[in-house]
Amino acid sequence: MTQSVVVQVGQCGNQVGCRFWDLALREHAAVNKKGIYDEALSSFFRNIDTRGGDNGPDIYKGKICSLKARVRQSIKALLIDMEEGVVNEILQGPLRDVFDSKQLITDVSGSGNNWAVGHKIYGCQYRENIVEKLRKTAEHCDCLQCFFIIHSMGGGTGSGLGTFVLNLLEEEFPEVYRFVTSVYPSGEDDVITSPYNSVLAMKELNEHADCVLPIENESLFEIVNKIHQMINSGKLGSTVKQNSLVTSSAGSAKPVPEKPFDAMNNIVANLLLNLTRFEGSLNMDLNEISMNLVPFPRLHYLVSSLTPLYTLADVNVPSRRLDQMFSDAFSRDHQLIQADPKHSLYLACALLVRGNVQVSDLRRNIERLKPSLHFVSWNQEGWKTGLCSVPPVGHSHSLLALANNTCVKPTFIELKDRFMKLYKKKAHLHHYLQIDGMEQSCFSEAISSLSDLIEEYNELDATKGGPRIDPSRLKIAV
Repeated sequence: MTQSVVVQVGQCGNQVGCRFWDLALREHAAVNKKGIYDEALSSFFRNIDTRGGDNGPDIYKGKICSLKARVRQSIKALLIDMEEGVVNEILQGPLRDVFDSKQLITDVSGSGNNWAVGHKIYGCQYRENIVEKLRKTAEHCDCLQCFFIIHSMGGGTGSGLGTFVLNLLEEEFPEVYRFVTSVYPSGEDDVITSPYNSVLAMKELNEHADCVLPIENESLFEIVNKIHQMINSGKLGSTVKQNSLVTSSAGSAKPVPEKPFDAMNNIVANLLLNLTRFEGSLNMDLNEISMNLVPFPRLHYLVSSLTPLYTLADVNVPSRRLDQMFSDAFSRDHQLIQADPKHSLYLACALLVRGNVQVSDLRRNIERLKPSLHFVSWNQEGWKTGLCSVPPVGHSHSLLALANNTCVKPTFIELKDRFMKLYKKKAHLHHYLQIDGMEQSCFSEAISSLSDLIEEYNELDATKGGPRIDPSRLKIAV
């Protein structure tokens, strides 16, 4: 089975990563009651059980003694943060047996919400250390398929060092896919320089990522609020299932007080959890997502939606009709960014279904929804489907939709506007320009890259119901 390595960068990246590992272990414990180390677990964990005879442990038949999330010689995740707080919390929390000090790279002073500090200073300072740990991680993978980077766009470490790591991955592992989950700041973000950090990071994502899953804090906040409103109104019932994968921490290895952002982070963790894990009757590898959903190299931003919402709410409610689940995936309320895909143009769409769902159900719903969705004229059949029979814990089925859709454009336009408000006044620019290797041209190149990306989406939108205009393709030197 193919394997993936998770790289968590910055405060947000490590908090989301912590929730992901917790949910992954809880899901496997619920599905595999005997605690056997199997292929589903091997996708993210390495067995380090030292029991056994002269021939060593049988990692597919022996029960799990202990697990390590891989970094150096026995683990499968790299934790990076230039402040120690979040990583220390992880090492002192319920998951302390999963991670150890060999898996992390930390500093004490932080990046001061400055992309240049994370990218230029800490990137150069920790380059060799990061490369060494990444190589040792890869050596313990039998079939390394993908690197998952989890980071935020608004801070200094997540945006700056996160995109530096992305560049390193392209240099050191050019054949391995690079999937990036990027959490975008809201317009009310308390980091004044977040527009600078986000636009500077966007240039790197445009050039070095294979797929980017943009997530907006504002959308996560609205989803969590809707769930709480439904619970409080009594529409969803009031009994919380203790063994489900949820927005709360109920059912974790040890009782822990819930933190303010845990509910939001769990939604992102569930997104990642549904991308890989269990085999199914209609499998979809990560490389197939990139191959089928990214027709042009720079247009690799995939809008994600999770449905049904009660899968996240984790309450006792009757299952909604299967067809309603498919309809919800294309509604505005279920998107993880502020977007309405039904009124925008689809380049391609992937549906990853888990649970008691048949291939015929997939086909029927695609045919039912197609007339209401606008696909580009040259890819009217641009659907990719995946079907896994293992349902989410405590529920009969769930759906993750990934859409390459022009509805992501307003997010980028808003980001550009916020950037220009600061940049026109040259506000806070000196904090960046005093860093060695950082010049004002970095800002002009970054905003130019974002403007070009927006224009490519504009060109596609212009084809909706009109003549076809193809975005520029990769130029191949002869």
